[in-house]
Amino acid sequence: MTNSTPVSSHAPISIETWARLIRSGDRRSVAQAITAIENQESQATDLLKALYPHAGNAFVIGLTGAPGVGKSTLLEKLALAYRREGASVGIIALDPTSPFTGGAILGDRIRMQALSTNAGVFIRSMATRGQIGGLAAATADAVTVLDTAGFNVILTETVGVGQDEVEIARLADAVVLLLSPGFGDEIQAYKAGVMEIADVLVVNKSDLPGSERVAEQLGALLTAAQRPDSKRPALVKAVGTSGRGIPELHAILTEFQKQTTREISTLQKRVRTRARLTDLLRQKLLAKMVADTKESTNFDQGVEEILARRRDPYTVAQELLSDIGDALGWDRRPTPRVHHVAIAVSSLAEAVPIFETLLGRRGSPAEAIADQQVRIIYFHGQTCRIELLEPTSEESPIARFLSRRGPGIHHVALTVENLSETLEKLANEGFRLVDTEPRAGAGGRKIAFLHPQSTAGVLVELMEEPAEQNKLKG
Repeated sequence: MTNSTPVSSHAPISIETWARLIRSGDRRSVAQAITAIENQESQATDLLKALYPHAGNAFVIGLTGAPGVGKSTLLEKLALAYRREGASVGIIALDPTSPFTGGAILGDRIRMQALSTNAGVFIRSMATRGQIGGLAAATADAVTVLDTAGFNVILTETVGVGQDEVEIARLADAVVLLLSPGFGDEIQAYKAGVMEIADVLVVNKSDLPGSERVAEQLGALLTAAQRPDSKRPALVKAVGTSGRGIPELHAILTEFQKQTTREISTLQKRVRTRARLTDLLRQKLLAKMVADTKESTNFDQGVEEILARRRDPYTVAQELLSDIGDALGWDRRPTPRVHHVAIAVSSLAEAVPIFETLLGRRGSPAEAIADQQVRIIYFHGQTCRIELLEPTSEESPIARFLSRRGPGIHHVALTVENLSETLEKLANEGFRLVDTEPRAGAGGRKIAFLHPQSTAGVLVELMEEPAEQNKLKG
């Protein structure tokens, strides 16, 4: 790991340069990246996009347990064990949020004095910032940064055990649960579900009275518990202050890493990736919803009414959620949307390069619609597509259109949930139908056309699309 200094923060650098410095192991660039992630700075997402393809090589260990069981002390000794074998170690210590600054109370970094001057160790304290379960929202992204920077092992220490502490299993390759005599942790941990995700159980402070009882109870629980993967966690007795039990823990984790590399299935990776993507969507959506809500006058008005005791916060919150739902179209029947705008062209070979340049993307493979005597190519956009139509014979409707009007917009396509019902309804309302019954269109969809005389001079195509797809794409 290099200790070189990157370009000063006062001199902006490109995302590519920043990512390159991180990949080279530049400490300051790594620290700046994690700060940008924690502060949700605009460039953080672009940086993570550049880093992600280079991640996935580190072994991530999560340490969890109730406050006071000795997580920081044991983590320090475990990190030194990895350093002795030549591995570089990144440490993310989750600390409680300062009530004054919103930042981390750097207790863990203060306690890990033996590591502070070790060139092969990088320590970062992060504030939970109110995140349920003790795992900061930015932790997974910080792991990506350290992984990309070349750290072989990444140790993540959480604040404490809670009902939502199991989230660490989505991030860590191995989860170490610490318990100690006198805390009553073993029963609480079992109820919290952490026992189900722990790969190694450590009875720390095993030199204290009652440690044997804790170990016996854990052994009984392990015998009775049924994990989804049918694996039984290893049990280690340790004394973090003296280092007793650390070699055994290190050996178990090393073997676990080898087994994980050999045995982890595509299905397991998919489950973890789905969980990570779901968490990311939840964070982004919640942040946007809260930000948009705070900007509304209804939010400020609600605050004042709650302060004056004219209204309660529960009703105001329900109304604000209702406003968000209206804006996003929740609980509505899907309405017709523009699926594509069709443009008649004399030659796809001539038209396609033009639209590729204009839109900055490639078109779809050409598709021939035999009964309409036409070839089509789509260009996908954010909410609408452009469809280029080329006649395949002189008898094609598109050929006749070109002979009368020349190249240009031919029709607009709208999606509907039930095409047959829509045609019947429009016929009853006086619309002139080109097709009284649905017929097959591109991609096997059911389609029908409305005559331009009843649609303001524009030929309109109706396409049947299931409600779920219409809601997702609209």
